[in-house]
Amino acid sequence: MDPGRKAMLAGRRSPTRRDVTSPRHDPTNRITKPTKPTASKVNPKYLTQDEQSRQFVADEDKFVLKQSKKKANIRIREGRAKPIDYLAFNLRYIDTDRDVFDDDEADAEIDVPAPGDVIASLDIEQIAELDYDIASYHVLETNATNREYWRALQTICADRKAKLDPHGHERRVVSSVSDDIDKILAPKTHDQLEALEKQIKAKLQSNEDIDTDYWEQLLKSLRVWKARAKLSQVYEAIKDIRLKQLKERDPAKAKALGQSISAPKMTSASRSVAPASASPDPTAAQAGVSSSSHAGKSAPPGTERFSQANEDFSQATKALYDREVARGVDENEEIFTSEEAVTSSQPQWADKYKPRKPRYFNRVQMGYDWNKYNQTHYDHDNPPPKVVQGYKFNIFYPELIDKTKAPTFKIIREHGRRRGESFAAAGEEDTCLIRFIAGPPYEDIAFRIVDREWDYSAKKDRGFKSSFDKVYSSPLIALHVARSLMHWPFWAHTAATFLTVG
Repeated sequence: MDPGRKAMLAGRRSPTRRDVTSPRHDPTNRITKPTKPTASKVNPKYLTQDEQSRQFVADEDKFVLKQSKKKANIRIREGRAKPIDYLAFNLRYIDTDRDVFDDDEADAEIDVPAPGDVIASLDIEQIAELDYDIASYHVLETNATNREYWRALQTICADRKAKLDPHGHERRVVSSVSDDIDKILAPKTHDQLEALEKQIKAKLQSNEDIDTDYWEQLLKSLRVWKARAKLSQVYEAIKDIRLKQLKERDPAKAKALGQSISAPKMTSASRSVAPASASPDPTAAQAGVSSSSHAGKSAPPGTERFSQANEDFSQATKALYDREVARGVDENEEIFTSEEAVTSSQPQWADKYKPRKPRYFNRVQMGYDWNKYNQTHYDHDNPPPKVVQGYKFNIFYPELIDKTKAPTFKIIREHGRRRGESFAAAGEEDTCLIRFIAGPPYEDIAFRIVDREWDYSAKKDRGFKSSFDKVYSSPLIALHVARSLMHWPFWAHTAATFLTVG
């Protein structure tokens, strides 16, 4: 009997027979495959529209970050860096995401101040601008270590801004309480501060009867000190890596840098100028060198290219120099080092104090002179050559013996030339010497500048100004001549001068 008929009589369905003309059910054929592509995690070849947008933004951010770092490196190398450039350049030594093709062989020889010194040298407006720049880097960064670095800088910037704000809360914090907090937190490491932070948070969340204001202020200060400790760790790592690079390129400079890293910090007592005859070191006394100058004989970072054998390398001078370097140079400025030899007899006080040359960080302002000739032959697309339009002198006298007497300066014209006379050939300019005189233990120092009339008009950010600011002692002594084309701030412990000519 036919099996189908037999099955029908038995009340069962006949077995299904596959139609040979129908498609074969196979998970790999086109009929049974899903109509939508698989998820991008399984098959990265296909991205959804949202994923494509996110990928585009990430690539764009990566490009912008790379260009920002590249611009910072270029400005550092050309000596026209902004404060943010120093912070970005420091990070390059430990940045695992950096492009090695952007590095320069001479980068290891560039001395950059510590991040904390950069921030400490700025005023409230500069801090606000720097904070904005730091936030831009922090947003673009994807590297966890780099983000921690920028976050620590944001914390220190916020603290600095709060302290500089005359109406801020930090101004009203009791000084004695703040000093006590600093004594507690200053010697602690980053790990110790993290452990202490957990304890303080637990205490504030508990039901104990405590001085809440004190503990909240302690927690706030702790976060700042933790950021400083983090930056200290980063900067130590930077110095170690830079030291290794310098050992291969410049062993002598690497040795000097290694000594400056390992040298103990000087106390305020050891910074004072002692008479050479009172030196406790007989060898130093024989050579006429005080203990303070002996201890600071190696050039601080950033000064080697301007170094002289008898220059002042004390810790106080180094701190002031680093602060001024951290201010950077403007777009129209260049570093000015046109120092001239000073011919003079040995000062009368040389037998009592070891003469030393003051440290300085000078700038020259360059710009275009749009006179009638240049207006005729040049335009803004094809500008004339730049000419000197001004100077800024910053000369440091941190250990001046007589702090009541302001440093002075005088103009020296050579070969009998008088003011207003010109001995220069056609197309050239006359020059003169500007000589700074401060007193013991500092020698006179002179620079060659263009000899033009000084503008004494009271224009904003221009003109002559002379001031003497005593950083470590009070009161403030200032000498201001109407702000015009030439500006000279003399700082007792930082002597700064700005000269504009035109």
